[in-house]
Amino acid sequence: MTTPGSRDQSVFAPGSTSNRSLSPKNLLIAVDDSNATTRALHYVGALLRETPAVTITLFHVLNPMPRELMEHGGSENPDMERQLGEQLRKDQQEWMQTEETLEYPILERALDRLNETGFPTERVTLKLGYAGDLVDTILDEVRAGGYGTLVLTKRGQPDAAHLFSSNATDRLSRELTGVALWIME
Repeated sequence: MTTPGSRDQSVFAPGSTSNRSLSPKNLLIAVDDSNATTRALHYVGALLRETPAVTITLFHVLNPMPRELMEHGGSENPDMERQLGEQLRKDQQEWMQTEETLEYPILERALDRLNETGFPTERVTLKLGYAGDLVDTILDEVRAGGYGTLVLTKRGQPDAAHLFSSNATDRLSRELTGVALWIME
C-alpha cells in the first residue's frame, strides 16, 4: 500500500470505515506551520521516542477548495454541460495538485522537528487531508485510521493559524469519543 515517510502516500481522502483496530500507541498529530505545533512535536517525540510500539501519523489539512471550483453554472445544452463538467474536474484537480505542492513542505518540516527529538522516522507516516470542514476531516481520519490518540494544538484566536482555533479544539473534544485527546497550547 504505502510506506511511511514517502510523498506518494501522503495524499489522502478520509474515508468512513477502517479495518484497523483502535490503539492508544497509534497517534495522529494534526499539524500546521506554527510554533505551537513545533513545541508539540518536540514534546511527543521526546516523550515517546523510546517506546517501540508507537507509530505516528503527521496529518495536515489543506485549505478548503474555493467556492468557484465547487460547481459550474450549468447549461441546458447537454454537450456544453458535459464540457463544463470536464473543465470543472480538470480545474479541481489542478487546484488540488497546486495545494498539495504548496502545503506538503509543512509535513516535511514537521517530520524534521520530530526527527530532531530522536523519534525514529520509519515509524512516521505523512498524510494530507482535504477539508470541507476542518473538524470533520480530522474526525474522519481518526475514525478511519484506528488512532487511539489525537494530538493537536489549541490557539487562542480563531484565525491566528491555518488549523487550530479554540473553537476547533473545543468541537473535537465534544465530538471525539473513545480516543485520547492531547491538546497542547
